[in-house]
Amino acid sequence: MTTHATDPRPPFLGEGLSRAFNLARRLHDGQPRKGTSIPYLAHPMAVCALALGFGATETEAIAALLHDTAEDGGGEEILRDIGANFGAPVAAVVRACSDSLTAVSDRKTLWRPRKEAYLAHLATADRSVRLVAAADKLHNLQCLLEDLRSQGPAVWTRFKTGAAEQCWFYSECVRILAAEATEPWAEPLLRTFAQLQGSLSEPKPGR
Repeated sequence: MTTHATDPRPPFLGEGLSRAFNLARRLHDGQPRKGTSIPYLAHPMAVCALALGFGATETEAIAALLHDTAEDGGGEEILRDIGANFGAPVAAVVRACSDSLTAVSDRKTLWRPRKEAYLAHLATADRSVRLVAAADKLHNLQCLLEDLRSQGPAVWTRFKTGAAEQCWFYSECVRILAAEATEPWAEPLLRTFAQLQGSLSEPKPGR
């Protein structure tokens, strides 16, 4: 049965989502979020929750749970496994949300060209990719904003590039993903990025 926009019932979520969670848990086991002791699994869980809030289908929710598995070192081998176990549409979204598919995560190409290529692809991506990418970027921005408010500029030392480059990348992501103002993620992305920019210009205590 097709669930229409006016239907208050949520989409059916089957056992594929449980299997995707178990795979994400296994592949991200032992990984922390950058500069924290928070298990990395918290991020794909949050991204999946945001995606479902944006109206994700089960396919999109599964892709949200698995969106970092190939980029974080699994590469093409993980994508093949995802395709075999969850279907080609899930693998296609995970591929599109990955800015690198090298099998060794610390051997990625240079940051700026990699991000430019990702942005160029994102600009022409289909709605499923944009939905998952929006949930991913929104959660990253929310975490970054919270950490900046609690820890200050030291947060930027977590990244290989500084504040200017990170803000450039997120500003471009938000510009692309929020281009359609009617999409449910457009306003949260614009608002959160504006708050991030505001936090960078806020006077620090004692000044």
